[in-house]
Amino acid sequence: MSKSFTLITHDVSKALGTLRNDIPATMQGFNAMAKAALAPGALSAIDKELIALAIGVSSRCDACIAFHVKALIRLGVSREQLMETLAVCTYMGGGPSLMHAAEAVRAYEEMTAGKTPPEINAR
Repeated sequence: MSKSFTLITHDVSKALGTLRNDIPATMQGFNAMAKAALAPGALSAIDKELIALAIGVSSRCDACIAFHVKALIRLGVSREQLMETLAVCTYMGGGPSLMHAAEAVRAYEEMTAGKTPPEINAR
C-alpha cells in the first residue's frame, strides 16, 4: 500500500483542528513558537524549512515530511536543494534516514506532479 502525502496533510490538519479546539492555549503556544523559529533571519525561510525537513526525516515522521515538503514547495525550493538536504540526512542517519529520504522524494514528486515551477510555487 502506498501512502499519499497529500492525504496525510489533510488528515493530520483535521486532527490538529480538534486539538486547537480542545487545547487552544497549547496550540497557540506551539504556533507562536513555530512562527518565531521559522521567521527569516540569518537563515532564510527555505534554509529553516530544509532543517525542519531534515529533522522530520531523521525522526521518521511522515506528517513532518509532508508538511515541510509542502512548505518548501510553496517557498520555491529547488529539487537540487531538496536532494542535497536529503543527502546530508542520509549521511548523518544511515539506512533508516535513507528510507525516509526516499519518502520525502515521494512527497515532493506527489505534490509537484504535472506542475511547472510557477504553478508549484502558487500552491
